[in-house]
Amino acid sequence: MTVNPVFRALLLGSLSTVVGCASMRGGTKPTPPPAASLVENCDDTQKGISKEADALASPYGIDQHVEKNFADRKVSWLMTDSAYQKFVVQTGAKNFGRCNDVACYLFAAPAARIQGAVEKAKTPDGKHDPAVLGHELGLPAANFEGPLRMMTLDLGAQKVCTRLPVEADPGVWKCTTPDEKDCFKFGGYTSGGVPEVMVINAPVADAQVAEIP
Repeated sequence: MTVNPVFRALLLGSLSTVVGCASMRGGTKPTPPPAASLVENCDDTQKGISKEADALASPYGIDQHVEKNFADRKVSWLMTDSAYQKFVVQTGAKNFGRCNDVACYLFAAPAARIQGAVEKAKTPDGKHDPAVLGHELGLPAANFEGPLRMMTLDLGAQKVCTRLPVEADPGVWKCTTPDEKDCFKFGGYTSGGVPEVMVINAPVADAQVAEIP
């Protein structure tokens, strides 16, 4: 059958349009925009401190640190049960951490790192081995003796101010020797090599709390 040249051109044009639309529908999905910086949740005072910390750490700042070590934006931290009862329960605290007239300051690590360490430290009797926990987190075993509480907080969901820790933060214990552990070293990692961030006004009501016998 002979096809009219004009009709053939129209037919091919229509087919190319259909194929083009199908290709666009099945093509690569657009890359989602990057998550908002956790520093955006900070007040002007904390934003200023964060800016100075990022300048000191340049070219590696809080946003890069979170992307590398806290991709899910979930953090965890441990307290002895006695400290939890004394400083959180008995005082009816609204925020975790050491507080001054400006805010409450809390050091926290990636949730997966803390939870993994707790899992490895479990003993057959259902309790935990402080030595194993200390080894996993690069901290003295004495920090983890007795019953513990493990808190977990989703920084992104709760929109909590987060930045790199600095030496002037409350609770900072300065290192006196290169080999000393459980002391502060600037850069977003503990002296034991565990990633950490400074969380400002971590809300007690929004944290998940687990007992570690």
